[in-house]
Amino acid sequence: MFRRQFLASLATPLLGAPRFTTDPFTQGIASGDPLPDGIVLWTRLSSPQLNESLEVEWILAEDEGFKKIVKRGKEVATPQFAHTVHADVRGLKPARWYWYQFRCGGVESRIGRTRTAPAPNSQDPLRFAFASCQNYEQGYFTAYEHMAKEDLHLIVHLGDYIYEGGPSANRPRKHDSPEIQTLNDYRNRYALYRGDKDLRRIHELFPFVLTWDDHEVDNNYANDKEERGAPRDQFLERRANAYQAYYEHMPLRKSSLPRGTSLDLYRRLDYGKLARFHVLDTRQYRSDQPCGDGRKPQCEAALSAEQTMLGDAQEKWLMSGMKAAPQTWNILANQVMFAKIDARPGEGAEYSMDQWSGYEVPRQKLIQFFDQAKPNNPVIITGDIHSNWVSDIRTNSNANVGVEFVGTSISSGGDGIDLPFAEANFKKENPHLHYFLAKRGYVSCSVNIKEFKSEYRIVPTVTSPGSPIETRARFVVQAGTNRVEKA
Repeated sequence: MFRRQFLASLATPLLGAPRFTTDPFTQGIASGDPLPDGIVLWTRLSSPQLNESLEVEWILAEDEGFKKIVKRGKEVATPQFAHTVHADVRGLKPARWYWYQFRCGGVESRIGRTRTAPAPNSQDPLRFAFASCQNYEQGYFTAYEHMAKEDLHLIVHLGDYIYEGGPSANRPRKHDSPEIQTLNDYRNRYALYRGDKDLRRIHELFPFVLTWDDHEVDNNYANDKEERGAPRDQFLERRANAYQAYYEHMPLRKSSLPRGTSLDLYRRLDYGKLARFHVLDTRQYRSDQPCGDGRKPQCEAALSAEQTMLGDAQEKWLMSGMKAAPQTWNILANQVMFAKIDARPGEGAEYSMDQWSGYEVPRQKLIQFFDQAKPNNPVIITGDIHSNWVSDIRTNSNANVGVEFVGTSISSGGDGIDLPFAEANFKKENPHLHYFLAKRGYVSCSVNIKEFKSEYRIVPTVTSPGSPIETRARFVVQAGTNRVEKA
């Protein structure tokens, strides 16, 4: 709770501030995008009493008891941005745990914990988990309950934080409105998801680095094209609503403040000399999916040089940032599978047109860059596909130039199933593939200057709460090898 030295500075009530009769912090608190000297603190006020701009006070301390307060401040929460707060706190010490809390209208939020990135010259080990695809209707977020017990520094979320669809029958939980379109619709959907206790708790415990995929807007959208072919102007209005609601509800810096129908999301975050995170946006700038989307042989359009996944500016930014990175590991926080996976047994081949395999020229361009520029140890972490995959990234001449760890969903797709025959078939068609599993969970990673380890953590069920967790597989990449091995 707020300590006396902070309360003393708040003895005079804010002019016009309400005295809340209900808790305005029911959507929780969060932190994100750690720097060696800074962190973003987030909350959203939620109360029937809200109809004007309000000052929200925050404090940050070096201890959970708030005896060593190091920073404090005020942010204005406006109705134009759903009374959300994005406090960009600077002047902190590197590689430190901090505790924070908000206060408004005489009510205090719960206490959150966060951590800054290490100093630029640090080679300290890093422990993080990555997750994606949390469909509220299709299951409970039990994986977060177990993730909260891990000894982590950071969580990377790779997209599909919400799902846009209306309610469906025979699901363990229900969406609370038809398919979302308006700004208020998207805000309400985030409020529904933030009502999940495990999601709120994991945000309280660790800083997040987030990027989006498609369901934060609409399934399989591509730039200004909606899946079902809505008029461009109509879809861009919907996209603007979705982008604003995303910014409002994520611990992002004000540099990501939406500008009309666009939002700057791709960015870099350094963890000392150990790792550089390149956070990608594979939705806002991409070409339309070729060949009519879906899974099929690569048609002429999929092999066209006109196709782009990242857009020219982001592609150049990625390559220059990787080439210049002095860190041991280049980690690409990526949405859709990069490895080319033939999903058709026997003769012929079928590939996903929504993944990088539908954008073969830019995919090969990045592989050639890995091969020729030789950036340090590329590791791609990916979500989207609701299943676990582990692959080597190889050139056409079969040289290993990187690795990809694909993590399954938190809940999307329901409980999932063990398909050992499917894994055998996939491996037969794809010799670069090491692992496949269609269950739910997340990936826990441990990184040092010598190796990158990934543990595939699985919950057997998500359609009912309280499932246990197990580690189904472990993999390791030795620095300098660009090759996955079973650990």
